[in-house]
Amino acid sequence: MTTHLHITAWVLALILFVLSLIFYKQGKKAGKILHMVLRLDYLLILYSGGALLTVYFDSGSQLGEVIVKSLAGVWVIACLEMILIKISKGKAIKSFGIQLAIALIIVIILGFGRLPLGWSFL
Repeated sequence: MTTHLHITAWVLALILFVLSLIFYKQGKKAGKILHMVLRLDYLLILYSGGALLTVYFDSGSQLGEVIVKSLAGVWVIACLEMILIKISKGKAIKSFGIQLAIALIIVIILGFGRLPLGWSFL
């Protein structure tokens, strides 16, 4: 159940991020509103990710990969936030875009490819 919540939360976060990005580029106020909603979704991601983290810690397996995935997940959230802040101020986002791509690759590979709870929702 926690896996469902976590995946739903980060899919929602990616959708809200893209919509916020589009509205910020168009100069619409909806970008700011969606950005605020996205920040609330970060809390849901962190909560469900923490719950998954405790499941992994209780099992005691693959702790190194779990810790790396957790840190990369926080890195993804930081990059999403910084990209939206930079866009809203009209600044360049190339460095954070590259970091986001790297962090997302790490999270997806570890989450779905290596760690056992990644496919348990099926």
